[in-house]
Amino acid sequence: MPAHAVLPPPSPLSEDRAGLLARLTEGLDGEGLWWLSGYAAGLARARPLSAVPSAAGIAVEAAVASAPASRLTIVYGSQTGNARRIAEELARDVGGAGLGVRLLRADAYPTRELKDERHLAIVISTQGDGDPPDDARALVEFIAGKRAPKLPALQYAVLGLGDSSYPQFCAIGRRLDDRLAELGATRWLPRVDADLDVDSVARPWLIDTLTAARQALKIQQPALASVTPLRPAVAAVDGFDRDRPFAAELLANQRITGRDSERDIRHVELSLQGSGLHYEPGDALGVWPVNPPLLVDAVLQSLRLDGDTEIERDGQALPLREWLSSKRELTRLSRPFVARHAELARSDALAQLLAADNNAALARLFAEQQPLDLLRAHPADWTGEQLVAALRPLVPRLYSIASSRKRVGDEAHLTVAHVQYPHGDELRWGAASNFIARADDDASVPVFIERNERFRLPADASRDVIMIGPGTGVAPFRGFVQERAEIGAGGRNWLLFGNRHARSDFLYQIEWQDALKRGELHRLDLAFSRDQPRVVDRPHTDVREPAPTRTYVQHRLREHGRELYAWLDGGAHVYVCGDATRMARDVHAALLAVIAEHGGKSADDANDYLNDLQAQGRYARDVY
Repeated sequence: MPAHAVLPPPSPLSEDRAGLLARLTEGLDGEGLWWLSGYAAGLARARPLSAVPSAAGIAVEAAVASAPASRLTIVYGSQTGNARRIAEELARDVGGAGLGVRLLRADAYPTRELKDERHLAIVISTQGDGDPPDDARALVEFIAGKRAPKLPALQYAVLGLGDSSYPQFCAIGRRLDDRLAELGATRWLPRVDADLDVDSVARPWLIDTLTAARQALKIQQPALASVTPLRPAVAAVDGFDRDRPFAAELLANQRITGRDSERDIRHVELSLQGSGLHYEPGDALGVWPVNPPLLVDAVLQSLRLDGDTEIERDGQALPLREWLSSKRELTRLSRPFVARHAELARSDALAQLLAADNNAALARLFAEQQPLDLLRAHPADWTGEQLVAALRPLVPRLYSIASSRKRVGDEAHLTVAHVQYPHGDELRWGAASNFIARADDDASVPVFIERNERFRLPADASRDVIMIGPGTGVAPFRGFVQERAEIGAGGRNWLLFGNRHARSDFLYQIEWQDALKRGELHRLDLAFSRDQPRVVDRPHTDVREPAPTRTYVQHRLREHGRELYAWLDGGAHVYVCGDATRMARDVHAALLAVIAEHGGKSADDANDYLNDLQAQGRYARDVY
């Protein structure tokens, strides 16, 4: 047996029951197994306990009979998986130390128990312009609201995750940290905010939290029941993941927008053969990119730096060009980089932008400019060492998978918007999209699977599904429709798709039309925003016809509100994928309006209805 193997405690199950357990857990991924462990732990509370030797592995709740004072509760809210990953690691560390611990996703946390908590760790991300992740929305609202209890006995720690290219960086973590203190709780550890290079901040926080837990909690006695680990203690030797991506062969890279389209959107097919990687519809594919060579050259030329100069950082020595190509972020600005450049350039203008009351102007800077723009607009003297230290580490990009394995086998398909377009006299670049677009036919792309348990097709295949996906947000719904067709799902499929022009931007048009003919897609509603009638000047008069109103998917939702509500009231699941900043908010508002109007509900009742759908897993969003 390998030295790292963990021996489980003797099983109290009969052979028949052990077989049933094996069939039950077959095919479940990590989060499903964690949930099942917690569910079993909850059942154990209500039944007599037997003396079971404690396991050396990790437990969701190491001592299911333990009081709140003797355990650490870990709650996470995650949109892309990073918060979940960090929270799971903390649970493994704490449980492995023999301490009581339970791990819960935010939407599974029973808020009535908050008043009894004694030690709480929250790992939570911030989305878009200061929004909570979908799975934490209800919990954040509860803690911020009037029903939140006073918490004088609670000690807590918060790790906030975010993206410093947004003005509301880690706003949800800050809001929870402040509110818990306002409710009388004591900071167990100072709040920590992590940028996209999550691990550089999360690792020290994990160590500090484990140290605090060792000091505050008692090691559980062997006589108490424990939950046996249902995940391997060590990853498989040949496993591929975020830190060890698989080199996927590029099979196809086809532009699916017309020649006259303003956007270059690609359908990409990658081979996963030999990787052992598996995914479900709704999961994402992580791609590790390389920055565009022309962009790297432009940065070096702008700063008059030698790309061959060796720079030592993070325990490795590499040429500056390699740092900028594959190790550092060159396509997105961040607040720390802007602050450092403002200092070196002695720029009052940039310093004013960074002021707290200039969030709107700073948001425009982040949205419209890249690091190269800043370097050219506000000249400064940088050394290679300073540049590598100031730039954020390059992180993988996540793409919703646009296929079902039941139809395409060992492949993963993506819908990728190639970001490379003129902006004034300069070009705008996308790291991963440009990397994929430049790839040769025989190239390979470093990839991994990022699971998204919150964005799953209904387990009951007879349920109807409503899919709202404008632009590249349609990607996961291609996989949904394929999956439902392959399993012979009895429920109906309704797709709402929008883009700019029908002629040039109708992504997967032929596939959707064929799906309608075959009965795989039951309804398709379209919104092409730029295809409205043109404004016409009337000759020899001062009269000008009013500009037409652009039509988006949210308008289609309202137009078909009666049918939409009937589907929802009949048990349908609704999914939204795409832009978080405007589209997702507008769609959310449209859903509330439809529920209020056609369900005869007040605004508050409509909000509760939609929140309830989300809690049931019937309203799911994959927004970015």
